[in-house]
Amino acid sequence: MSTINDVSRLAGVSKATVSRVLSGSRGVKEASRLAVLKAAEELNYRPNVIAQSLLSQSTGCIGVICAQENINQSTAYLYALEKQLSQHQKHLLLRFASSQVEVQNALDELSCGLCDDVVIIGARFELDVPHENVIVVDCMDADASNSIQFDHAFAAETACNYLISQGRRQIAVITPTANRFAEHILLGYKLALENNFLPFNRNLVFMENSISSLVALQMLMNNSTTLNFNALLVADELEAQRVITQLQAFNKQVPKDIMVFSLAGSLNLPGVPAIPAIEYPVEVMAARIVKWLTQEPQSTPVPQLMRGDLIVP
Repeated sequence: MSTINDVSRLAGVSKATVSRVLSGSRGVKEASRLAVLKAAEELNYRPNVIAQSLLSQSTGCIGVICAQENINQSTAYLYALEKQLSQHQKHLLLRFASSQVEVQNALDELSCGLCDDVVIIGARFELDVPHENVIVVDCMDADASNSIQFDHAFAAETACNYLISQGRRQIAVITPTANRFAEHILLGYKLALENNFLPFNRNLVFMENSISSLVALQMLMNNSTTLNFNALLVADELEAQRVITQLQAFNKQVPKDIMVFSLAGSLNLPGVPAIPAIEYPVEVMAARIVKWLTQEPQSTPVPQLMRGDLIVP
């Protein structure tokens, strides 16, 4: 079994430098860091994590609380985040939560010596957590200083501009969530209509929290004043899958009769039509999170806004 002395000799650096690199400490030259990582990989060296944590007063673990329902998107986030963390010799400790209480319980558990920092992803409910050593990503708690938020207004505006360029001028919106995201989506929607000299029809917009997307779609289809809509914006690919199935039940072809657009994530399923979408680069998001976690503390951290990319079939 290889030791730290073996890594030190192969990399041509001191044992102290090897220790600093493998513990994720700062202040090591990039050339030395790369030499140590290469040597450790060649020798298949695995440091004693417990001993490291006792010496550095650091666990080397980052807690991740995944609070979103979209399992496909969650998997992409976690894969990208683990990949980025491993490059800094840090490990991911995962918890799932579907309510504010569950998030708080997970945060209490992870913060009691298990992790150095915590990342909360995708909460669609208000968060009431201290933000020291906590980063929130795509959560409703958009006022947090340590937050990475998606630009939902830009996504809606981009979506509408694309649909209008495809001759779809009667655009309906279904985002049945009474939160800030809905307000941002509505803002981008209105801006696109205004810039394209199209009137705003309140009957085409469903943002009530008390009804599901399927009920909203049924109301759209049964309303004589909205029967001519030929495009539909939905929150994400899960909602897109649901509404496409219901549209087909109404004998509506997608995208021939109604073009469905996902505002977060594309839809790639057998038997389901490919649809345009906004996708957020998870690798970029993961890199930003890890940079935030590993850089020197900032005196005045500020929220970061991330724009997605237009994906068309």
